[in-house]
Amino acid sequence: MTTHAPQTAQFVTLPASLDEAVAALTAMPAAVPVAGGTDLMAAVNKGQLRPAGLVGLGRISELRGWHYQDGHALLGAGLTHARMGRPDFAALIPALAASARAAGPPQIRNAGTLGGNIATAAPTGDALPVLAALEADLVVGGPGGARREIPVSHLLAGREMLAPAELIGFVRVPLLHAPQVFLKATGRTGPGRATASVAVVLDPARRGVRCAVGAIAPMPLRPLEAERWIASLIDWGGARGLAQEALAAFGEYVAAACIPDPPAPADGSEVPPPSPAVLHLRRTVAALARRALGRALS
Repeated sequence: MTTHAPQTAQFVTLPASLDEAVAALTAMPAAVPVAGGTDLMAAVNKGQLRPAGLVGLGRISELRGWHYQDGHALLGAGLTHARMGRPDFAALIPALAASARAAGPPQIRNAGTLGGNIATAAPTGDALPVLAALEADLVVGGPGGARREIPVSHLLAGREMLAPAELIGFVRVPLLHAPQVFLKATGRTGPGRATASVAVVLDPARRGVRCAVGAIAPMPLRPLEAERWIASLIDWGGARGLAQEALAAFGEYVAAACIPDPPAPADGSEVPPPSPAVLHLRRTVAALARRALGRALS
């Protein structure tokens, strides 16, 4: 597999369907599924992982496209970031396309997949706050052709987990036909890991605003009170514009909700002020939330 880790895997199988992949994992529980391998092979090369076998998902054509179902898009887990970044996909789910284009350098975007981003569940995964804001669901394949749906947010929060031999097959995303924005801040110029990211999705049918903040916690955070407050200020039947003061207040509301002050000490002593790093992160999140909502409303 690599010059750094010879004899990493004892066998490699290349199934042609989701059910075949599940059957391979059932037969060899110690095997590891691999699609783009951007995280898996990095762990192998560092000596952090020595899988007994690999189940390659690259030949499963049903996982590399999408189709429509009951007002939703059913996205194959094998969709690469590069494919999701193209204009036809951007017209379908703009925020997810924006997060895909920001996922890293070309070699990462060409290999990394939507399902891998979810399964790895790294806090800095760019697709995760978008999927949280869209309230997407996962279609999971299991032994015997079984299928079940779980919310993406449940998997990321550990409320529901994949059982042995289960695989993420599809991501079910509602088609809102409304403005969506994804923004992120990095520690350097150009593509890089997010220090903070924000996804804002408008839902005119429900007169709602959905916001999710990524990279600052182990999972995306939803500032629900801030969402309800700002939605109550929007003229959904009119121009939908908001004053700059309202946008700024929303940004501060989101930042305070996602990065709260520490609780007061039990001994009644004074709460220490936030550190400069915390203050900087709050300002970053507030700016991203303000700009994302402003762009969505414009």
